[in-house]
Amino acid sequence: MLAVPADSVRRLTAVPIPGDGGTAALAAPLMSRVAKDVDTYQPASAARLSTVVMDLLAATVAERSAQDAALSPEASDRVLLRRVHTFVEQNLGDAERTPAAVAAAHHVSLRQLHRLFASQDTTVAAWIRHRRLERCRRDLTDPALLDRSVSTVAARWGLADPAHFSRLFRRAYGLPPAEYRRAHLLPAR
Repeated sequence: MLAVPADSVRRLTAVPIPGDGGTAALAAPLMSRVAKDVDTYQPASAARLSTVVMDLLAATVAERSAQDAALSPEASDRVLLRRVHTFVEQNLGDAERTPAAVAAAHHVSLRQLHRLFASQDTTVAAWIRHRRLERCRRDLTDPALLDRSVSTVAARWGLADPAHFSRLFRRAYGLPPAEYRRAHLLPAR
């Protein structure tokens, strides 16, 4: 349907395209308006309008694809890593966000995802685990969340097995979660 190489479309799938410049500045309000008024168009007008919208969408995708292609491989990797970090941070509570799921969500191979994280001297799973544990640590030391159990805090951040969470937390912070909470919330005596 779009006169754009499939690979270009795949790279831009689920990637935000800012609507404040280039052809996207034309496409965004037009597509919004068309979606809002879709039931009001006559068949002949709808057919012509769909052609215009598809052409504009193709131009927007091609423009963004050309911008991405202009990046060096290193810059492209940094952009992808930033997107992955943002995606993981936004989905930390979802225990199903495994490295394979993260790779699939970004249309890259698991091997490529592992390569990106290897350049940061870590693994995908280790980075996700670290971010989850850090969120748990933060919540456990938040006085406003004192009424939440340790297991509730852990489950909130995708660590649903209390025994596994406790082992991970102790390894990372030197104390079991409940002791860590007491040590950091209660005033020193």
